[in-house]
Amino acid sequence: MSRRPAERIAVTRARRRSFQRRLLAWYRRHHRDLPWRRTRNPYHILVSEVMLQQTQVPRVIPKYREWLRRYPSIEALARAGAREVREAWYPLGYNARPIRLRAIAREALRRYRGRLPRTRGELLALPGIGPYTAGAMLSFAFRQDAPILDTNVRRVLRRVFAGDRARPSERALWALAADVLPRGQAYDFNQGLMDLGATVCTSRRPRCGRCPVATACASFPLAEAAP
Repeated sequence: MSRRPAERIAVTRARRRSFQRRLLAWYRRHHRDLPWRRTRNPYHILVSEVMLQQTQVPRVIPKYREWLRRYPSIEALARAGAREVREAWYPLGYNARPIRLRAIAREALRRYRGRLPRTRGELLALPGIGPYTAGAMLSFAFRQDAPILDTNVRRVLRRVFAGDRARPSERALWALAADVLPRGQAYDFNQGLMDLGATVCTSRRPRCGRCPVATACASFPLAEAAP
């Protein structure tokens, strides 16, 4: 008999604050030094977010730098041809992504004078931008209190607050991501969630001994139970 996905994951105030405090302290000490974390340029951050979809960080870094040398602004990308941007994207794969990125640039130039919008609704109205990318842009580019939910964040939140075998719904996880978000610290908190999932709370053989929230995790210990 299959389990029905949870519609809400309740978190006490004390547990939420403890999780926030531990994660933020860990991120300050252990965050990855990535080039898109050194800028507040919304276009640059958008490029990184699109490139990181289904592609590992080490492969993205050199292409990110190359792309921005070739297309340093929304205007430069909007003027480029479709075949040109596909060639510039190689060898990242998933070749629909550069076309979507170009379409976003053209729409931003047409509707917003070359600037990316700063509201969730306007971002979601752009071609190829979904809930995760909209949340990432709001929190990383515009420093707004917006939740995110990608593969790494989903895994961390599910394991910590629901248990590794639980199957909460997407709605429940989005609500949880918003519930645990510390106001005014969305940038560091969301980046910390992604780093924790990418480097510690991995899908296979998670490093529970290095996890800053292990003692409060509903799934602990996982590493010891792995074959």
